[in-house]
Amino acid sequence: MVVLNRIYTRTGDKGTTALAAGGRRLKHDLRIEAFGTVDETNACIGMARLHTKDLPIDSMLGRIQNDLFDLGADLATVETGKPLPYEPLRITQGQVDRLEREIDELNADLQPLRSFVLPGGTPAAAALHLARTTCRRAERNVVELMQEPDEKVSEEVAKYLNRLSDFLFVASRHVNDNGNLDVLWVPGQNR
Repeated sequence: MVVLNRIYTRTGDKGTTALAAGGRRLKHDLRIEAFGTVDETNACIGMARLHTKDLPIDSMLGRIQNDLFDLGADLATVETGKPLPYEPLRITQGQVDRLEREIDELNADLQPLRSFVLPGGTPAAAALHLARTTCRRAERNVVELMQEPDEKVSEEVAKYLNRLSDFLFVASRHVNDNGNLDVLWVPGQNR
């Protein structure tokens, strides 16, 4: 259980932050950047939900927000090979599979694409596009972190972020009247 009875601790005043399993990292460390960008993605989804609260997709977005806290906890709990006094929270293949099912469900009714989609249309779609691009940045951070020889990151974390950006793209089209309100790119339009 999480208990937060003080918001400020002063422990980060010198530019470091604590990891879940112990130890500290500089606030610009790649692992911190990765789960910080996951947190940004979650905030973007929260903003999008201001526009989806009366739509069935809102419950999907709520589950995703909870998953993103799980994913942040996964990234914040560095695998050291030493036993922990608790079972660390990790992203599972089941969470990735659920996203795939929801992508398929939303994609089933979409108009076929004939061009790339510009972010926009409805306020909900624009907000979901912002969440998508932030998620892609989180994914790039995680992939870079995975290349570091001393950093372990589960494959499910990378898979989840990759599927999530796909979900957010499909969701943006879904809230754009199943693609009917999409704003399409017109190559060379302003030459």
